[in-house]
Amino acid sequence: MSVIRISFYFCNNLINCRNARYSFMARISQRHLSSLQISKNLELISKNNICSDIANFKLNATLDKPLVILLSWLLAKRKHVFKFADYYVSQGFDVLNVNTTPWQMLWPTKGSQVIANEVATFLDKNTTCTPLIIHGFSVGAYQWAEVLVRFSQEPQRFQHILDRVIGQIWDSAADISEICYGFPMALFPKNQVLQNAMKQYILYHMRTFDKVATCHYVRSSQLFHGNMVKAPALFFLSKTDPVGAEKSNFRLKEDWENLGIKVYWQCWDTSPHVGHYQRHRKEYLEKLETFLYEINAITCSDKLQAKL
Repeated sequence: MSVIRISFYFCNNLINCRNARYSFMARISQRHLSSLQISKNLELISKNNICSDIANFKLNATLDKPLVILLSWLLAKRKHVFKFADYYVSQGFDVLNVNTTPWQMLWPTKGSQVIANEVATFLDKNTTCTPLIIHGFSVGAYQWAEVLVRFSQEPQRFQHILDRVIGQIWDSAADISEICYGFPMALFPKNQVLQNAMKQYILYHMRTFDKVATCHYVRSSQLFHGNMVKAPALFFLSKTDPVGAEKSNFRLKEDWENLGIKVYWQCWDTSPHVGHYQRHRKEYLEKLETFLYEINAITCSDKLQAKL
């Protein structure tokens, strides 16, 4: 199958992803969670019923809980994302789930940067959501980097958001150099032939569309390494993950430590991309709970023994 035919197949599936909708108000059975769709890509999840109108990302209801910004991986299944959301909600947090489709990542000016502006606007207008914790997976790191780009455009306006962040957690964070590996694995996890074809297309895409794609990846990566968020960070990764590679994550760790950011580091010998929790569940939870306790996000670590 040619690269062009692969790209057509890819785009057709992405159109379906973009057209997917969830109901405006949904009930989630696991813990009777309430979910409010803010936009196509933003969803607010809470333990309580969310009865609120939305005007330009401003909720008319006052949310006075701490908020976790959950930046999911490409094509993440809803049930997997909600395991993490359920974990945080059960501890008294609300969760802002941020989803980015492959199409939106390929075309930043019409995709990931639009989402970044939505995230920035929501956090700017709903100031009672505090403090903030960031928990990103894989390309969620790139999506947050685009949020940082948006912050940098109006630093005075958005400084109060940065001040509200007390911690950041990065699971399998993927840098620009890993895009050609991450895309194919997300789209075709069990088909090596299609993975190879998609890898060639992504390399072609990055060479051909520098002004509308690649230059934005580079800029966001630069801002991510020169992080405006100075809150402590926890990294989850493994030595065998080709997408959230140890080398690129270690370089990021060094850059952040040079900026004065306290970094906690958990690198396993083996576990798959965004599969560290599934492979090392007990240790993952212990590290996460300890981190949340040390940044004063929780007051009693004994309360955080609930299983995802």
